[in-house]
Amino acid sequence: MLSAFGKAFKTPDLRKKIFFTLAIMGLFRFGSIVPTPGVSYTNVQTCLKQANSGGLFGLINLFSGGALLQLSVFALGIMPYITSSIIIQLLTVVIPRFEALKNEGQSGTSKLTQYTRYLTIGLSILQSTGLIAVARTPGRLFSGCSYPIIPDATWPRILTMVFVMTAGTSVIMWLGELITDRGVGNGMSILIFTSIAARFPTQLWSIKLQKGLFAFLFVTAVGILVVAGVVFVEQAQRRIPVQYAKRQVGRQEYGGTSTYIPIKVNQAGVIPVIFASSLLYIPSLIVNFSGSSSKWAVWIQQNLVKGDHPIYIFSYAALIIFFTYFYVAITFNPDEVAENMKKYGGFIPGIRAGRPTAEYLQYVLSRITAPGAIYLALIAVIPIAALILFNASSNFPFGGTAILIVVGVGLDTAKQIESQLQQRSYEGFLK
Repeated sequence: MLSAFGKAFKTPDLRKKIFFTLAIMGLFRFGSIVPTPGVSYTNVQTCLKQANSGGLFGLINLFSGGALLQLSVFALGIMPYITSSIIIQLLTVVIPRFEALKNEGQSGTSKLTQYTRYLTIGLSILQSTGLIAVARTPGRLFSGCSYPIIPDATWPRILTMVFVMTAGTSVIMWLGELITDRGVGNGMSILIFTSIAARFPTQLWSIKLQKGLFAFLFVTAVGILVVAGVVFVEQAQRRIPVQYAKRQVGRQEYGGTSTYIPIKVNQAGVIPVIFASSLLYIPSLIVNFSGSSSKWAVWIQQNLVKGDHPIYIFSYAALIIFFTYFYVAITFNPDEVAENMKKYGGFIPGIRAGRPTAEYLQYVLSRITAPGAIYLALIAVIPIAALILFNASSNFPFGGTAILIVVGVGLDTAKQIESQLQQRSYEGFLK
């Protein structure tokens, strides 16, 4: 892996792409610390030192690289785009028009991408308005803080802040597309990687200062083991062999080749963890905004707010397992795969084409999704275990969501660099 990166820096055009990607990442981090006009930067920093926000705000703050709670120009981060992409992807199953666009190829995909951008702008306006409304009462955003974050809460000032945050999200989308077109890797994934990885050194050093050298070394060692385990599982896949029959078209003979269908153990990625975290925070969010003190509100405050409570841990793990099966069922259609194989003369050895192939794929998928769902639940519980053992913050550096994204993006980017190096090697060999 290190030799591949060394060769990449020796290749002029690939080195240019890598430096371009690093420059965009630096620009993205700069926008994450520039405060939005109308925000008291001093008071925000004071509240950040006094309070620690978790839950949904903590999740969004993770994806924004700490920009959310600083109310910076890039405060919303990449989260509106992620939400829009998930919504459009789910709607392709429900709306026939979207499904038809998905099957049209490149032109249909471009149209769906355009819809995703429009929805991202709409969600950015909605989320920035909600964030500013919450920030007007500092205690809701930072528990225990009473310093005014937005001293001048007039309508012109609020509209300016909404416009600036929405424009910041649009710039982030543009930066991500620049990386995809002219850099290395998937742009949006690289920006998410940048947001999360930027907080690792600070969080690790805070453990060193608060808990001592032993806790720091122990957490680092556990983190290395977790990363190794995540890499192993993320690379694991079940390869279903596929054989294509020979076809005679005129004087040409086609087919006769063999390939495989790769089904990953973690087919759903990090999406189930995001869904479960967001859904589990909704009850406490309703209680906070309603201000209710009834029995059900007290029960929610006692059992579904504290991350170390057994009911919270069980609910969190159960939701992750449920959403894993749900998301895999939406994104992988065995009937469609079997139909395409039959159309092009492909078959699984020992399995008849058509319906038996679809049933076999569904059987394999359901069996391999079970360990994947349990793996996601265990990874997500790691920060909760850290919360219990070390009394650490909810933004534990080696938390499940962070590790899954960092390792996944790192592996994908490394594969893309290696594939580009192989292409250049073959070109040189042919010459």
